Amino acid sequence: MAHSRKQIVVGVTGASGAIYAHRLVSCLLDADVEVHLIVTPYGSRLFSDELDIKDIGTSSFSSTHCERLQVYGYRDVGSKLGSGSFRTDGMIICPCSSNTLAAVAAGLAENLLNRAASVTLKERRRLILVPREMPASHIDLQNSLRLSEAGAIICPAAPGFYMLPQTIDDLVDFVVGKLLDLVDVEHALNTRWTGEVEARTDRTAGTESS
Repeated sequence: MAHSRKQIVVGVTGASGAIYAHRLVSCLLDADVEVHLIVTPYGSRLFSDELDIKDIGTSSFSSTHCERLQVYGYRDVGSKLGSGSFRTDGMIICPCSSNTLAAVAAGLAENLLNRAASVTLKERRRLILVPREMPASHIDLQNSLRLSEAGAIICPAAPGFYMLPQTIDDLVDFVVGKLLDLVDVEHALNTRWTGEVEARTDRTAGTESS
């Protein structure tokens, strides 16, 4: 039976960038998406260290629709997310550590996050990995290429500046908006380039192009 709303799997690993994952899950929930969340032990530590969130659950996200959120045990490889018969609309690993990047590239499935990623690839569904660690080693680049050749999308957490961001939240929304676009989820985040530069007198006063 087809689901009435989109089903997106979100994996969170230990690479710094919990703020991206938190905003992504909240935006997906607000967009009427059912979110299936897997957090690694280091991902849990990340939420604690960077966002002071000790227990990840429905009360952890800034959405009024947390009933659409399901949190899964990291070691529960027998979960429905580990089976291709459970149909989803894609998976986003955000942030994605180099360790997880390597494990998914090698086809390892010793935990639910890696298993769900492997299933997403084999079922030819959209898999998006969001590495934040930099610089990237030669091994990281090889693993990224291998995953890209297998059909995954490598989307580094690299915000653009052409929208003239004013806050950290603006930078976060740029990355999250791109991720939402990649899984075809509508949003109202300020990420669209129109080809026009807004007049910002506060920034241009007293300066001229040479």
